[in-house]
Amino acid sequence: ILCLVSVAAALDFKYHHAEELEQYLKGVHAAYPSLTHLHSIGRSVEGRDLWVLVLGRFPTHHKIGIPEFKYVANMHGDETVGREILLHLIDFLVTSYGRDPVITRLLNNTRIHIMPTMNPDGFEATKVPDCYYTRGRYNRNGEDLNRNFPDAFENNSASIQPETRAVMDWIKNETFVLSANLHGGALVASYTFDNGNPVTGSLKGYSRSPDDDVFIHLAKTYSSNHASMYKGTGCDSRQTFPEGITNGYSWYQLEGGMQDYNYVWGQCFEITLELSCCKYPPADQLEKFWRDNKVALIEYIKQVHLGVKGQVTDKNGNPIPNAIVEAKGRPHVCPYRTNEQGEYFLLLLPGTYVINATVPGFKSMLKTVEIRDNTGNFSALKQDFSFPEVSDQIRSRVASCPKTPLYQELTRASAAVKPTIHTLVLMAVMLVIFK
Repeated sequence: ILCLVSVAAALDFKYHHAEELEQYLKGVHAAYPSLTHLHSIGRSVEGRDLWVLVLGRFPTHHKIGIPEFKYVANMHGDETVGREILLHLIDFLVTSYGRDPVITRLLNNTRIHIMPTMNPDGFEATKVPDCYYTRGRYNRNGEDLNRNFPDAFENNSASIQPETRAVMDWIKNETFVLSANLHGGALVASYTFDNGNPVTGSLKGYSRSPDDDVFIHLAKTYSSNHASMYKGTGCDSRQTFPEGITNGYSWYQLEGGMQDYNYVWGQCFEITLELSCCKYPPADQLEKFWRDNKVALIEYIKQVHLGVKGQVTDKNGNPIPNAIVEAKGRPHVCPYRTNEQGEYFLLLLPGTYVINATVPGFKSMLKTVEIRDNTGNFSALKQDFSFPEVSDQIRSRVASCPKTPLYQELTRASAAVKPTIHTLVLMAVMLVIFK
């Protein structure tokens, strides 16, 4: 009891620098060893650990059927609100487990990863808090981490930073389904795509993903449960966001962003949450920011249980990794594949869908599913696939998608069709004239 009290008492509403943040996370893990797992996914340029606290009934490893969720904050070192409210979210989750039935069920059925700071060097470098831009935005090498990921639309010439590489490896090694990264400087929930081209509708000022309806729902889930984001008033008269959400590209074009990388290459739906008009507000405002965001943070995590999930197995019941499983009519430019346990997770809104499972070299399996909103039950609809003609000796060995601008290929393919059509029309006209 004394241990629990000391952990709770240590977390007040102030800014926690690197040593204090590390001490707090270690204290939480020591107080709740069966509910948490603390590890570093890498180090910053200056050698600071990139700490992640994992919470759930099975915190140390992935469990079949339990989806993985993550929150990442302080990607820009001078945008600080997210860093602190994630610490208070941790405190709320561990102290509510076993007491609050909703939080207990959430943690029993979800593995939640929380990274309070992705850019600890930038935070420590921000000596004078400011509501606007400071050099602390960047990492120690002067790089903007939210412009540093491979881009699906154009070649990103930025040198991959240690913090970015650590997150890319983290995404690769986990089966993340849903995520959000927390920023500051505005008040809005922004969603994929941040970049675009004519294939995704950029000529009309909106870059639409195959799962645009799901992203709109996710953004609205956060904004509608936030104390004021849903009002859409923005931070000044020049910025208005209807219902408190925006398509990233519609707001401003961004190359090398983390949310697009998650969606295209990580099979993880991520949105960007701008939580404060002031990037680095006074510490005495932090308690209000926590109150404003508390419900939204929890309701957003629940959305990891949208849609459908299941396993793809062979005739002997063994899992088939790298099988492609997608909803018909919404293929991804980098096809979504099963993990090593043969699992898939597809976030889909309530409705009727045809799920297509494909093991390369074999006939696809199609199953029609009726999806309901199961977020309140903390479990997506379960739909497994068994391939009776596939044995455990035959496995898909398809490599992961290359880190190239995949949407460039669609643009070229689209352009390549035009001469063919023109040629056919010309041939038809010449035939008429000849006759």
